[in-house]
Amino acid sequence: MSARDLLFELRTEELPPRSLSTLSDALTEGIAKGIDAAGIAHGRVHSFATPRRLAVWVEKLSARQPDRQVERRGPPLSNSFDAQGAPTQAATAFAKSCGVAVEELSKFTTVKGAWLQYRGTERGAATTSLLGDILIRAIAALPIPKRMRWGASSAEFVRPVHSVLLLYGEEVVPVTVLGLAADRITSGHRFHSPKPIVLRGAKGYENRLRRAKVVVDFARRRESIRAGVKEAAAACGPGFAALVDEALLDEVTALVEWPVPLAGRFEQRFLSLPREVVIATVQDHQRYFPVQGADGHLSGWFVTVSNIESRDPSKVREGNERVVRPRLSDAAFFWEQDIKIPLEQHAAKLAGMVFQAKLGSYADKTARVTKLAELIGGRIGAGPEITQAAGLSKADLMSAMVGEFPELQGTMGRYYAQAQGLPQGVAVAIEEHYRPRYAGDAVPATPLGRAVALADKIDTLVGIFAIEQRPTGTKDPFGLRRAALGVLRILLEAELDLDLADLLALSAAGQPVQRAGVADEVYEFVAERLRGMLLEQPGTTAEMLDAVLANRPRSPLDAVRRLAALKEFLLLPDAGVLAAINKRIANLLKKTAIQSDVSVDTGGLAEAAERGLHQALLNLRDPVLEASRQRRYADSLQALVGLRAPVNDFFDGVMVMDEDAAKRNNRLALLRDVQILLTGVADLSRLPG
Repeated sequence: MSARDLLFELRTEELPPRSLSTLSDALTEGIAKGIDAAGIAHGRVHSFATPRRLAVWVEKLSARQPDRQVERRGPPLSNSFDAQGAPTQAATAFAKSCGVAVEELSKFTTVKGAWLQYRGTERGAATTSLLGDILIRAIAALPIPKRMRWGASSAEFVRPVHSVLLLYGEEVVPVTVLGLAADRITSGHRFHSPKPIVLRGAKGYENRLRRAKVVVDFARRRESIRAGVKEAAAACGPGFAALVDEALLDEVTALVEWPVPLAGRFEQRFLSLPREVVIATVQDHQRYFPVQGADGHLSGWFVTVSNIESRDPSKVREGNERVVRPRLSDAAFFWEQDIKIPLEQHAAKLAGMVFQAKLGSYADKTARVTKLAELIGGRIGAGPEITQAAGLSKADLMSAMVGEFPELQGTMGRYYAQAQGLPQGVAVAIEEHYRPRYAGDAVPATPLGRAVALADKIDTLVGIFAIEQRPTGTKDPFGLRRAALGVLRILLEAELDLDLADLLALSAAGQPVQRAGVADEVYEFVAERLRGMLLEQPGTTAEMLDAVLANRPRSPLDAVRRLAALKEFLLLPDAGVLAAINKRIANLLKKTAIQSDVSVDTGGLAEAAERGLHQALLNLRDPVLEASRQRRYADSLQALVGLRAPVNDFFDGVMVMDEDAAKRNNRLALLRDVQILLTGVADLSRLPG
């Protein structure tokens, strides 16, 4: 079957830089899935993305779907022919719907009867006839939160679309996408090469655009920028190096089609500002790459990436220097004003800043966090400075610097605390309590920071759940998933064996909105995040987690230790047998519930097997429970192996569901006590076996 390359391009106005990669990946994936769903064979799939275009190149795309064998069952034979053997209306209509004569139909028989049957080959559709629907579905599925319209068209996209290119081999596929008919025309760089470019096929796409000053491959353009920025920084002085933030590199790559790195500089006086302030100004607000010297300090140089190859690069450099200077001047002014005001005065202003309408101001939140942090701090040895650290944790939100640079909250609080002469532990905790801010970020390194961070995140989780604003789908405006993962990471990475259920209940009791069951809801929410984290560990199965979490461990660290012990236990030869025994007991007790206050009557144990099981239970109970109390879960589980033989003897020699109610209840109570011991560390009945 013949195959040709497919090239699809949407040429647009400037696309949102922070979502360009996501849009490109989603478009490529959507087209590939559509082609695969249609059963069309193809080779490699390439994605391209620049600020003004999204494109997909599919190599060796088959010209048609493969033919497929079709079988259709028709009417029963008894209804298909009359007494003379002539076909009935039902048989004729069925044959017509299949496009054949009745004589060409076959018959098939089963134990349930006999029917007419059509067997044939359905010719695969031409690929070009399917592409329109595939593209429309792929575009409709793109993750675009808000689409826009332009001109008189009813088409909607993230930005206005100027042209659609769709080539199959050298042939233009006649489809209409987003209100535009496809053709073979694209264009190069907006300034360097704005004239139309007529393409013959997909294979020349990259080279034609490169000649037109467009590096269309996102990954290739990204690495070109990285190399160019490093080279420009190195030229600024011996040992100089650019600070290449990966997120900034992605954004800059999404802003330029023809990257030209240029170095510039600003006045040395601005280097007296905190390092993070300079970086935030240069990097986050101006999208420049800061340059540091061989000594590791900022140098006053930066590298910008222009989208044009200017005849006079010095003019471009001067323009960028002229833009960054007032921003740094503003930052210097904010710093000078903020350090004149003690953090306590900033904190006093928090009463006028709303955290959430139903949960009060940031001053109210700080009071709740302080109370909880004091309790946590006492349990982990954070020291007497916990009250001050928690009380000032949000103070820098009222500073001018954080008002201009919100990403510096916490960091500026540390600098202001240090400038004010507060204890170093307090200053560090103010910054650390926001950690981890994102996946891969470090957790707080100090007990003070951990206590305040846990209290802050727990208060947010419980408070937002109390007002019934839990996350739904992809919407999580209060960052509750991030907060839950932050709580778990702090507890696990710092090995803090805290009773999370207790902390959630205490936090719930202090919320301005009271609602029954909130602490339990948050516990389940956090437990789901814990489940996701632990499932990523090698050798962990969903059944293991079900077994461990069924007991609702009050501490995440305790849950992890139980899981580790369970994994070790499952390596034992008797583990599967015990799991099966526990499951049998659980199923039996589920059908005939026995009250918890019904105890075993030792005098009523008439059979040797039930007396033997009761004695084994007495012998094992204390060692098993003591090992669990000491968190020696592996020892506790291994001791349970001693129940295997007596339980098997019990089931072999005793009729549990005896007609005598007293005997039946006594035996059920005995099994209930066995189950309690078996499920002390994990519910073994949830394991396969």
